[in-house]
Amino acid sequence: MPVTAPPLGGHALLILLVQVSLLLGVALLLGRIATRFKLPAVSGELAAGVLLGPSVLGHLVPGVHHWLRTTQASQVHLLDAVGQIGVILLVGTTALEIDLALVRRTGRTSLTVGAFGLLIPLGLGCAAGFVAPTALLPTDHRRGLFAFFIGVAMCVSALPVIAKMLSDMRLMHRDIAQLTSAVSVVDDVTGWMLLSVVSATAASGLTGGTVAEPLCWLVVITACAMLLGRPAIRWLMARTQTPQAVTGATTVVIIGCAAVTQAMGMEASLGALIGGRLVGAAGAEAKRGLAPLRSVTLSVLAPLYFAEAGLRMDLSALGTPVVALAALCALAVATVGKFTGALLGARVARLDRQAGLVLGAGMNARGVIQIIVAGIGLRLGVLNTASYTIVVLVAIGTSLMAPPVLRRAVRRIEANDEERARLQQGKDLAGVS
Repeated sequence: MPVTAPPLGGHALLILLVQVSLLLGVALLLGRIATRFKLPAVSGELAAGVLLGPSVLGHLVPGVHHWLRTTQASQVHLLDAVGQIGVILLVGTTALEIDLALVRRTGRTSLTVGAFGLLIPLGLGCAAGFVAPTALLPTDHRRGLFAFFIGVAMCVSALPVIAKMLSDMRLMHRDIAQLTSAVSVVDDVTGWMLLSVVSATAASGLTGGTVAEPLCWLVVITACAMLLGRPAIRWLMARTQTPQAVTGATTVVIIGCAAVTQAMGMEASLGALIGGRLVGAAGAEAKRGLAPLRSVTLSVLAPLYFAEAGLRMDLSALGTPVVALAALCALAVATVGKFTGALLGARVARLDRQAGLVLGAGMNARGVIQIIVAGIGLRLGVLNTASYTIVVLVAIGTSLMAPPVLRRAVRRIEANDEERARLQQGKDLAGVS
């Protein structure tokens, strides 16, 4: 007779329910407090995990922390599985808003700035990874893989954070704001592809053969998505009429695509990105029916994932001088890389210095994307707790510094007649005088 796994025990279920309710409750509370102070909600959600993790609760009440954050592998995997579903749906719903038409409209300029804004921080990040102290590498470290991963972490931009910042600051009618969004799309999509390559090589190290294989799979996946996936998803979405049906179908597409890329040795998040993009390209009608999925993902699953990400941080590692210095250097490398890339790209594209500063400030915000990248690095064994903590802190630091720099730089770029007309049209549609 086949051996079947025993059902989930009552005690294991109790711990999971307590973990989820406590993490989510504290995350939502601190996220709301963060937004009151005009900070990204994700900073409060991460703080929830830090408070309940080894950094605070583990020091103050170690017994409660040990019960809440048990080291039993099967229990840890339960909470991690919930978080993985959350991050896959978060990436998928984010991809719904990627506007490739905006990239086409801005054309060569967005591609030029995007290329410089990607390659320079990628190069600086890789260089920083090669000289990073051994304390930041896992026990069975491979320096080349670690350096490549740090380069990818430094070159990503957070399109959702950038779009929300520009929208909250009421700048989306400005040409430079739309160009910043288009450049972020270029960096976002390319960053996910690079992340898939580095995750696919994590098991066997960086060699010519192992890099070539995921690159080939990447071409195959992209071609299948364009030639087969797009018409299939469009046909499916045309036959889903209610919001419930659209939500269900979209969830299946996103998770199914994530499963395909995971099975091919690529990162599951890349499949989620492709699945979300396919649904987004199916038409405005499909996107309008996705309010329930967005609501659950952004208000429940994403805060829970970020709180869990905070649980994995250990800020006591910053008490070690070499780690604290590495954190400051990482923030400097990330910021200098993006601003230098944006300014050089702007110069090549014949934009002025102020436009380059706006682009740099926007692209420098890593936000949720770099936090997801850090979680993937920890799961793959490319990062240890100290380096994971540093990458997450860089994500928060770059996101916090973006709004004030953006406000100052945009203020110095005079609006043209077309932008003023766009602003007035938006006010007219909103019924604002």
